[in-house]
Amino acid sequence: MDKFTQVKSIPAYISLMNIDTDKIIPKQFLKTIKRSGLGKSLFYEMRFDEKGNPVNGFILDQEPFKNSKILIAGKNFGCGSSREHAPWALLDFGIKVIISESFADIFYNNCFKNGILPVIADENIINELSEYSSRKENIEVKLYEQEIIYGNKSYKFKLDSFKKKCLLEGLDDIALSLTKDENIKNFEKKIFQSKPWL
Repeated sequence: MDKFTQVKSIPAYISLMNIDTDKIIPKQFLKTIKRSGLGKSLFYEMRFDEKGNPVNGFILDQEPFKNSKILIAGKNFGCGSSREHAPWALLDFGIKVIISESFADIFYNNCFKNGILPVIADENIINELSEYSSRKENIEVKLYEQEIIYGNKSYKFKLDSFKKKCLLEGLDDIALSLTKDENIKNFEKKIFQSKPWL
């Protein structure tokens, strides 16, 4: 997992509430266990018609938002099933930060495990940040400082210290296990010595 420090980007704003994981990446794209290649199907039913033709007007298909690294969304983002393909698709598209009033718990935790920073902000902050999307102006998110900078304003967001550490150091679940590699080897050695039949 790439280390996360800060992101500066024009944010894309999708105001819809209760965007579930099936809306983020529909079920027909869940056959793969690869994390790459899902970005092209992100929000598929909002971007394409029944025949697979592009739908005009979806924000992430327009300049400059097709290159946005920051997504601002309505409350309860990522609700529904717990599919990890949802953060995979967002990350593969290029989204590194999602800002919303609230997130579904499983989706929220899956974001950290895949290198995405989900930021919880109140309605007033969401409204202010959405203006930067309308004006196509950059905002900046700094993880170490836990701060969003927009214009001459800033917003300090709360974050669990362990989740922050994992993002800063690029530690997913596998990498976290590998940090205990020496302990694991020592444990296996002791077990083999005391119970060689195992």
